[in-house]
Amino acid sequence: MRLSRSLSITSLNGLPLWEEESLPVQDLLLFEVSWEVTNKVGGIYTVIQTKAKITVDEWGENYIMMGPYYEHNFKTQVEKCEPPNQAIKAAMDSLINNGCQVHFGRWLIEGSPYVILFDIGSAAWNLDRWKGDLWNACSIGLPYHDREANDSLIFGSLVAWFFKELTDQLQDKPNVVAHFHEWQAGTGLVLSRSRKIPMATIFTTHATLLGRYLCAGNADFYNNLDKFNIDQEAGERQIYHRYCLERAAVHCAHVFTTVSQITAVEANHMLHRQPDVVTPNGLNVRKFSAMHEFQNLHSMNKGKIQEFVRGHFYGHLDFNLEKTLFFFIAGRYEFSNKGADLFLESLSRLNYLLRVHKSDVTVVVFFIMPAKTNNFNVESLKGQAVRKQLWDTAQSVKEKFGKKLYESLLRGEIPDMSKILDRDDFTIMKRAIYATQRHSLPPVTTHNMLDDSADPILSNIRRIGLFNARNDRVKIVFHPEFLSSTSPLLPMDYEEFVRGCHLGVFPSYYEPWGYTPGECTVMGIPSVTTNLSGFGCFMEEHVSEPSEYGIYIVDRRFRSADESCNQLTQFMFSFCQKSRRQRIIQRNRTERLSDLLDWRYLGRFYMYARHLALSRSFPGKFKMDHLNIAPTQGFRYPRPASVPPSPSASLHSTPHHSDEEDDDTYDEEEEAERDRQNIKAPFTLGAEPEGKSNQPLENGN
Repeated sequence: MRLSRSLSITSLNGLPLWEEESLPVQDLLLFEVSWEVTNKVGGIYTVIQTKAKITVDEWGENYIMMGPYYEHNFKTQVEKCEPPNQAIKAAMDSLINNGCQVHFGRWLIEGSPYVILFDIGSAAWNLDRWKGDLWNACSIGLPYHDREANDSLIFGSLVAWFFKELTDQLQDKPNVVAHFHEWQAGTGLVLSRSRKIPMATIFTTHATLLGRYLCAGNADFYNNLDKFNIDQEAGERQIYHRYCLERAAVHCAHVFTTVSQITAVEANHMLHRQPDVVTPNGLNVRKFSAMHEFQNLHSMNKGKIQEFVRGHFYGHLDFNLEKTLFFFIAGRYEFSNKGADLFLESLSRLNYLLRVHKSDVTVVVFFIMPAKTNNFNVESLKGQAVRKQLWDTAQSVKEKFGKKLYESLLRGEIPDMSKILDRDDFTIMKRAIYATQRHSLPPVTTHNMLDDSADPILSNIRRIGLFNARNDRVKIVFHPEFLSSTSPLLPMDYEEFVRGCHLGVFPSYYEPWGYTPGECTVMGIPSVTTNLSGFGCFMEEHVSEPSEYGIYIVDRRFRSADESCNQLTQFMFSFCQKSRRQRIIQRNRTERLSDLLDWRYLGRFYMYARHLALSRSFPGKFKMDHLNIAPTQGFRYPRPASVPPSPSASLHSTPHHSDEEDDDTYDEEEEAERDRQNIKAPFTLGAEPEGKSNQPLENGN
């Protein structure tokens, strides 16, 4: 259904009706509770950290985060200060006077939100008593050997105790909204609700606990969602008590949310509650004043990667770096969950296609996944040393050549090129060339792996036979360590590296959201994702032709593994066929999608969840009846106007073509403006729109 008027994605005008009746934040206190407040463990830290600014902009000093206290984190990330709210100070003092350490300050991130941090160790002496309280409240027992579960109980008990003291002080003015993330914080929600503390509660699961375990064990997860015996599966993995805590939090919360439609399907089966709201993860998007600036950053950082490649492949550098594309995969080393198995098989097929078509394009693929190593390998370091030595030799000869040329021209003479360099210069250059000779293939990995023979990536590289041979058009570099600008091998941080690459490939099997392709998008770098990742589902919902905007979505839900592999291979092969100009146009389109991932837009899903929680916990004061009548509308980018209507016409029949063949009618500004004005309404925040029950992601299969 088209909207009755045009909407601008830049101004984000397409807001639901209730937005005009914004919450009276001056009469409310919002608390966000997570184990990862000031404590980086995983992706939830990124969600909370990046969302802080827009939440502080809305709530001001009435927004407070809560998490565990770690001395090092507090000293390096938090500025200690006194609570501005006397009720909060009184509640903290009550806990402190009873022997529990509580710390308050400003978290030194964008937005500088207030944080309350609870010292788990100082309250550990209450553990046995609080285990009894938990059993009496919901009949969940925790084993003594599970330290993480015990710590979450201590943390949750302190949070519930704090909320009890706070609400007693406030006496219903202002009202309290508490948003809990993941099962580690969920204990506080369960205890708060069992004690009938008057506050609105929200619980968000970023990935179900059992779902992670099942997928890590290579289970056929999505085809058997309705067949798993949940209690038995959790018991066999010795996480039944954790699962019970997570499920109790889900059912106790006034509002249950999750980060994507695919995780909503999973949560419905694993936790037996349909999420009330899907709250996608966003990023703080910084727009450049000029459109070409991010393209310049790509060119500059690509040059840094090319320098690394020159050193790593010395002696085998018989491919044209100007026609070399850089692909990469990055993230936790979860071989199957992150889709590294599918990616490697597709690279083998891509190598075959490029060789059969006699393509002059070379693809260098980086695997950035941390694994156990014992430092850089000698061959990788030697490569960079050889490259530097060659550079120094070339510079010294160039300086000598330039000086003689300059003096000759000053005398009004055309120099004799055979005499401008003497025998010693040629000797130096020949020695430099001989130094680049290599009797072995360039290494596949940059580090010495501790368990080389059993490593999944290296084992599969041996199986498919991609050893960086001269006739291979696909080269592999496995960098089993996070990137750092201080590295002697590849001195780039992650953002610089992503900007320098041409394509990010993330064919994940289990990815509740997926920040890596989202980060690529906001940097204007095309990426591959799947319809089993939250990001892929979100883009399918919002963009009519995702691949034309540089978002390639592999179908891993309704196709076999072999079919998915062929589809990924075709995506990469078609990308290799693009000319430089086509890739520049595509990067411009990709970067325009960053508006969809901006917290300025996605933060409104969280606003909806808070309003819904208040209407359910305090129905006499907060109402949302009109939202049940009109579904909330979102955005949808149209097909780019400059793309030919026929898929066959949009690709060249051979990879050998020139930039002159491209359509010269393309106007970036004109197309960008057209995209902003032609926006459709695809989905709802709350209820499902009519006619969507047959969509793939809504199936229970």
